[in-house]
Amino acid sequence: MTTAPSLDELDCTLDGPVAIVRLRRPAKRNALSDGLILALRQTFDQLPAEARAAVICGEGEHFCAGLDLAELRERDAVEGLHHSRLWHAAFDAIERGRVPVVAALHGAVVGGGLELASACHVRVADDSAYFALPEGTRGIFVGGSGAVRIPRLIGVARMMDMMLTGRVLGADEAERAGLVQYRVPAGQALAKALELARRIAANAPMTNYALMHALPRIAEQASDHGLFTEALISAIAQAAPEAKARLRDFLEGRAAKVRPGG
Repeated sequence: MTTAPSLDELDCTLDGPVAIVRLRRPAKRNALSDGLILALRQTFDQLPAEARAAVICGEGEHFCAGLDLAELRERDAVEGLHHSRLWHAAFDAIERGRVPVVAALHGAVVGGGLELASACHVRVADDSAYFALPEGTRGIFVGGSGAVRIPRLIGVARMMDMMLTGRVLGADEAERAGLVQYRVPAGQALAKALELARRIAANAPMTNYALMHALPRIAEQASDHGLFTEALISAIAQAAPEAKARLRDFLEGRAAKVRPGG
């Protein structure tokens, strides 16, 4: 039977130029069912045209406790392959979508929840957040893009440690490891994520798009290829009408200057 998107378990609202996407399975600690995965993909594929940034968060006491183990069943290799690719497509819609996405993390950020967070562009954790990859102790392997995205953030050795030993990182350790870029007191992750998303939404759209789509690819290219890609993207970004207007504002003294702590 084909699974339908569980749109009642996901809420998308606009706060000015920021789309707030909220996981709404608090009784399940926002564990990811196939229906919720499909709803995530549909939501990010069809964000409102007014949205220039997005925040993803979880309702209740946790961001996301990972795969809904109630849905875990025996699959043959082909079924398992297609199931994994279902998750890949949803998280690609977040990482490689139209607008930058900020994750507001609290409580459990575990397994598939950490894979989801790693698909976002900026991660904010409050002091209640904890991070784990229990797949190793459960006899399974990450299948929602974690093997690609998480080592880019913390390195292969740290990820291997988390999976081999079941190590759980608190918010402080996660920040030191590079898993999150911002850490705030408990209960303040969403407010900080919204602050950052509003700042991001004020950027020139083409610059945001270049940062999301070109920068990760340049980082993986050979240096001469990367430099050529950089030159092309730089030329395209600065040719955008909004970029030209912002440069005029700066040259004519109308733009804010960079200050410490900005």
